[in-house]
Amino acid sequence: MHNVCVMGTGYVGLVTGACLADFGNQVINVDVDEKKIESLNRYEVPFYEPGLAEFVRTNAQRGRLQFTTQVEEAIRDSEVIFIAVGTPSTYEGDADLSQVEEVARSIGLTMTGYKVVVSKSTVPCGTGGLIEGWIRESQSQPFEFDVVSNPEFLREGSAIEDFMKPDRIVIGASNERAMNVLADIYRPLTLLGVPLVRTTIRTAEMIKYASNAFLATKISFANEIAGICETLEADVTVVAKAMGLDGRIGPEFLQAGAGYGGSCFPKDVRALIQTAESNGARVDIVSAAMQVNERQKQKMIEKVKAALGDPVGKRVAILGLAFKPKTDDMREAPSLTLIRGLLDAGADIVAFDPEAREEAKKVLPDLVTCEDPYQAGDGADCVVLVTEWNEFRELDLERMRDRMRTPILVDCRNVYEPEAVRALGITYVSVGRP
Repeated sequence: MHNVCVMGTGYVGLVTGACLADFGNQVINVDVDEKKIESLNRYEVPFYEPGLAEFVRTNAQRGRLQFTTQVEEAIRDSEVIFIAVGTPSTYEGDADLSQVEEVARSIGLTMTGYKVVVSKSTVPCGTGGLIEGWIRESQSQPFEFDVVSNPEFLREGSAIEDFMKPDRIVIGASNERAMNVLADIYRPLTLLGVPLVRTTIRTAEMIKYASNAFLATKISFANEIAGICETLEADVTVVAKAMGLDGRIGPEFLQAGAGYGGSCFPKDVRALIQTAESNGARVDIVSAAMQVNERQKQKMIEKVKAALGDPVGKRVAILGLAFKPKTDDMREAPSLTLIRGLLDAGADIVAFDPEAREEAKKVLPDLVTCEDPYQAGDGADCVVLVTEWNEFRELDLERMRDRMRTPILVDCRNVYEPEAVRALGITYVSVGRP
């Protein structure tokens, strides 16, 4: 058992804290936001992630998980400190490391003995050295410490499963002492056969960016193939399925759609491009993936406009606001680009999402949201399926058709079979299919 401090109670920090507590460690989750800590002490999670609230409650009631705003006390009482704060994009596309620096300097100021400082935040290659420098500059006395890179590979909507049953654990450290501390923390997983990758700090940092950039590239590749399929009257869903059956390729992230969004892929791709270019390296493929993704979002706007004819005054119902199912995360969601583009074209927008309506209103305060998909479809000239929530896979399309003014369905996720929908008298538009 280890005494662990997790700095940050955002998505990564809270999942990390709860899961490490479940391993049997004594964990203190720290955040300077008093309201957030008060909510967490009532076992109220500030974002939607399936199963996380129950996980937090269970481990807190067992006395293994605490929440506090007392940064200094938490640092002093902990042997291992995980940095899990945000690294959003700057205007230039770099990762903003200001929160990481603030935490590192707090550790330097407060520590009174040996610490293992673990970078869990997604940071550019070379940040481990910066963290070490910030800590040393802030120390009152030259206490020993080690910096470790331990990138996360969590998918929103399945984060607990991803933490507890990962494909791999990556630990980047400069000495065996720190490496062994982290290996011991993850021993409950390695005992089950989870591969442990031991490497340098810089290599561990690069593994995270390379992984996300590759997955983003697969999505953009599928969307580019979808555009070719539309021109040649081929079916991208069958193309992707057959490609995915090749073990060298695999089926994941090959589904054509409205483009990627969220908290990771967009900012990590931009940051990798910036890091590479500032160090004189070319990143043609990754840059193209980003360009294709932005173009794909615009294509969805054009699909809806083409289906509507003149969009001015037409009512468009958006089904799905979050960037993916099983989350309320609106960061760089394709729905935002679509809604803004259609509003600019003169359309009236209403929307429904099972979890993300309140988050969406923070970004689009005037957005009209509905209580269910059928209310959204009332009087609509077009329904646009943007996020493939399970409840949208089994819609009563006849009921939806009868409530619409003009029965048009634009399926940005290829959820439905074209002929079955058209047989109901609904004009059906999808992505990369004849």
